[in-house]
Amino acid sequence: MLLAEAGCLFLGFILCLSGVQGKPNSICALKGSSVNLPCSDQHPTARNSWYTGHWTVSKIMFSADETHVKYSMSAESNFTLTINNLTKRDANLYCCIKTADTSKCQQSGIHLQVTELQVKVIPATDGQTVTLMCSSSCPLTEKPAAYIWYKNREFLYEDWSPWYQELLSSEEAVTYSCAVKGYEDLRAPEVSVDSITETCFSVTYAKGRMCSSQQTSVDESCSITYPREIHIQRTPAEHRGFIRLTCNSSCFLTDPLISFVWYENRKPTLKEGKQIQVPSSHPDSLSCAIKGLEDVRSADVCVSDSCWSLNYVHSRICALEGSSVNISSKYSRPDYEQIQSKCWYKVKREAEQLTEDADHVEYDDSMKNQHILRLKKLKRDDSAEYRFTFTTENEEVTQSDFPGVTLIVTELRVKMSPSAVVTDGQRVTLTCSTSCPLTDNTNYIWYLNSRPLTLNQNKHLILDPVSREDAGSYSCAVKTNKDISSAPKTLTVQSITGTWTPAAAGVSAALLLLILLTVCWWIRKKRTSSQSPRGEISDTVQQMNIDPMYVNISAQSADQDDHHYSRLHFSENHTADVYSTIEPLCAK
Repeated sequence: MLLAEAGCLFLGFILCLSGVQGKPNSICALKGSSVNLPCSDQHPTARNSWYTGHWTVSKIMFSADETHVKYSMSAESNFTLTINNLTKRDANLYCCIKTADTSKCQQSGIHLQVTELQVKVIPATDGQTVTLMCSSSCPLTEKPAAYIWYKNREFLYEDWSPWYQELLSSEEAVTYSCAVKGYEDLRAPEVSVDSITETCFSVTYAKGRMCSSQQTSVDESCSITYPREIHIQRTPAEHRGFIRLTCNSSCFLTDPLISFVWYENRKPTLKEGKQIQVPSSHPDSLSCAIKGLEDVRSADVCVSDSCWSLNYVHSRICALEGSSVNISSKYSRPDYEQIQSKCWYKVKREAEQLTEDADHVEYDDSMKNQHILRLKKLKRDDSAEYRFTFTTENEEVTQSDFPGVTLIVTELRVKMSPSAVVTDGQRVTLTCSTSCPLTDNTNYIWYLNSRPLTLNQNKHLILDPVSREDAGSYSCAVKTNKDISSAPKTLTVQSITGTWTPAAAGVSAALLLLILLTVCWWIRKKRTSSQSPRGEISDTVQQMNIDPMYVNISAQSADQDDHHYSRLHFSENHTADVYSTIEPLCAK
């Protein structure tokens, strides 16, 4: 249950549960965090005490200077038990009762589970790649603010999704880890992907529960080779009336850390090992998985004709916000059983039955023994786990104990490295980023100032070296969904003289035009001041709308010019007329 495993982390890791009705009877918390447990008695009094244990209960004794476990038996504090710095030994059943009553404690107690974050490495369906998931061994109780991913112990990015954004190939020298924002000290152990082939992949864990099955300490590192696929082979058993089932893998496994677990009707059993024997009349479907990496699991198989089986075409789907997606299930049934109804459930905190809605939810039951849930116009809230259920005449066949299909809905975002403001000549990488990895063969479209760039179809656009011509607004889209694009993001390229952006280019052009006009005006003024054409004076006077009664100019010789000009007068009430008719002209 990938989404439940990784998506139900709790913010702050302090669980303050109030009220009595509707309280969870199970809490999963991270090792090293703190938890507050309210009294489970419906009518607590000062006579209540805290007890712990499964088969037999014992009273919890507290010392005055206790820092690990504290409690307050008062109504104001809701009779709360506080456990700080959780350890694996704190995992137990806790109850707040008046007497040491084991049965009452089992009915009203709270099961506390303590876990650690782990980076799961899961084979991808496309190519020789794997995907990473930030997960825990139990569904953590509250949702985190964000997941933080680290590469070689350095911060890489943070996002709401527990799914790592990229599909990975083998990188022996590269390690990955994850944490929850605000609690980076509770980081998952480091993981590196050593090799990936068509049939196997090898992983090195720095420490953690993946290494603990065959080793004395979880602090030791280990390397494990996993198969990309496993399937069940049926052969006759030595005893008549029995069938031998073998959990075969896509590669030859000799690793002692690899072990298999078995499921009946998709529910875990106590059976372990590569082979098991079952009666040929066994009525339940069976499947197997790798212990500790249950995501690598076989399909359901039946050994008798009275068996039901259910499989999903894909167990994990990453889809774009605004697009449509098909979630498919395949099933088999006994010939004598008739299916009365079929439906899908959306599982987050609780299971919500989906009803058909022409705008968003559609059922496709046109193919035999196959049922498709089609979700249209996806929203981020559609990120959840989806399970198929059918009802027969006798009973409802549910799959509540086994994961269905995990859907994560993501938007497209443009990321720029090293930053959105760079210097001319630098190397710049633009990434069309998602919250989960799209398929390995996805083609992308890049846009610069809303115009498509035809030279690149990868999710990474590299500008090396970047120049001022590369500055602008970038966006990206997936080729199969061209109408769904990212929000634009501006790349600013700085030169030695300053910053170069499209806006800066416009300002520069305007300044250049202003300079040219200024030079033109200066040249015109210079020429005008160096010439005094007397023959044009009368025309100029007419152009300037000067009343003749205020002008007394006689055509005299050049040596009398000063006297003539001294007798040129302007009426005060004609000043506005003069300036309103003057038009600046550039000398030819």
